[in-house]
Amino acid sequence: MKQAKATLEQKRHSFSHVLAQAVLEMFPEAKLGIGPAIDDGFYYDFDLPRTLIPEDLALLEEKMRKIIAEDQKFERYEEPIDQSIAFLEKINQPYKGELAKELKENGEKQVSFYKNGPFVDMCAGPHVQSTKELNPKAFKLTSIAGAYWRGSEKNKMLQRIYGWAFETEKELKAYEQMMEEAKKRDHRELGKKLEIFTFSDEIGAGLPIWLPYGTVLRDVLETLAKRKEFEQGYVRVSTPVITKEALFLKSGHLPHYKESMYSPMDIDGETYYIKPMNCPFHHTVYASKPRSYRELPLRIAEYGLCHRYEKSGELQGLFRVRAMMMNDAHIYVRPDQVREEIKKVIELHEYYYKLFHITKIKYRLSKHDKKELGHKYVDMPEAWATNEQILREVMEEMRLDYFEADNEAAFYGPKIDINVYSAIGKEYTIGTVQLDFAQPLRFALRYTDEHGKEVMPYCIHRAPLAVHERFIGFLIEHYAGAFPVWLAPVQVKILPVSDKFNDYANSIAEKIKAMYGRVEVDTASETLGKKIRNAEMMKIPHIVVVGEKEEKEKSVTVRLFSTKEQKVYTVKEYLKELEKLIKLPV
Repeated sequence: MKQAKATLEQKRHSFSHVLAQAVLEMFPEAKLGIGPAIDDGFYYDFDLPRTLIPEDLALLEEKMRKIIAEDQKFERYEEPIDQSIAFLEKINQPYKGELAKELKENGEKQVSFYKNGPFVDMCAGPHVQSTKELNPKAFKLTSIAGAYWRGSEKNKMLQRIYGWAFETEKELKAYEQMMEEAKKRDHRELGKKLEIFTFSDEIGAGLPIWLPYGTVLRDVLETLAKRKEFEQGYVRVSTPVITKEALFLKSGHLPHYKESMYSPMDIDGETYYIKPMNCPFHHTVYASKPRSYRELPLRIAEYGLCHRYEKSGELQGLFRVRAMMMNDAHIYVRPDQVREEIKKVIELHEYYYKLFHITKIKYRLSKHDKKELGHKYVDMPEAWATNEQILREVMEEMRLDYFEADNEAAFYGPKIDINVYSAIGKEYTIGTVQLDFAQPLRFALRYTDEHGKEVMPYCIHRAPLAVHERFIGFLIEHYAGAFPVWLAPVQVKILPVSDKFNDYANSIAEKIKAMYGRVEVDTASETLGKKIRNAEMMKIPHIVVVGEKEEKEKSVTVRLFSTKEQKVYTVKEYLKELEKLIKLPV
């Protein structure tokens, strides 16, 4: 019988085993952690006798290629659980032994192993049939990082080796080029260079400080969202950043999110928490007075500052932070309004994505896991089935490109997670639309229907601009820091060729400010060439040069960052053109 062709995921997982074999050749005393396939390749965690250096990667790659060339077969076999634990202790692999003991505690009787050549690893698989199926030119070891065993800071820090793996060398090269471009667009580097945000050890890890230019980005996005939401009938609220413990117990968040919440505070003998999300506060707003069916849908929005305790090893610039401003809203609807309102929310997401020139979007229906009901998810199986089907039908009616994923839902209901791709094809998870059938029940939310009967509403959670920290991080990388004129922190930089023309430059700047344009005048004692280079380094969209000719003719010479095109306008013509460009697109 012909063997089915191995999937790319199987190949990537097999590459991780080949890596582990190579590491054991270099360090026979190495202790193995885990080595899964990931989206662009694989990684493996090791407890090693010394710290790895970048030069080790090339040596390990060479060993891996030799192993691949040996055409080693991947052979699967099973052993009784107690025998497996004893074997792992004998070969001094304590991390694997810990996993095996946990499997025993969970009732497993057998453990599977894979053997290729002299290498044996406890593993669920699957793998390729033989190392010859792995393309020796289509993988690359890329980096070394620290990783706590099982993701817990209480455990030992292991060394993680990452690798890329693809079907062909051409695909690997293309991905490598994309990642090189992504490195140039890294929001952490650009954020520092463009003076957008910073971090301070004195303030704390994961707590971003928005500099003046970054605060402009936040304010512009917030104004954009507020205007769009005003058009769509949202009402705005403001809620405290701390609350009593009872609110999060009532909502059900505390048991599920306690590990991601900051430590409780004792205030006047009562326990308070800093809020990690706005949901319970908005439910309280809804419950503040009796509601009629005529009021629904009720769309409650807030730019609420939230704090979550992210593990220090998982913090990543603006993408994973501990303080975050959310473009948050909760929409309370009648059952007959659910589908139409979800469509409107998705259309709002797509409006923003089009505005920011995001052309590739992927939707995920994040569902519950039946085995986790009563633990990770509220125990309402019929409601789960009904509401997952609602989201599925909405996406099918809208002809969205989506896929389904089990065990990815919120504890209170299924959701649509939205992945977007930047200008260079890098994937980011940005938006979410959640259908909540549990918290309205917990908060006893009601409205009076047309027959005078009290009915429970549904709640839709949505955040099309996501957490602003994450969204701005995405925009920095998407635009490589060269923002559209309407969004740019500084829209115009005026460069007088000498001090004699400072007054003329400032007079133009005042006219731009009168239109609420963001403008700066460079009066430094530098050459014009240096001033232009400085403005280009800051990626200013419009660089305006003024000198004797321009002052005499009441004109400006405008250099566009996006095209490097240069054009002369009268001041009146330029202001008219600029006014259209700086206008908020809503």
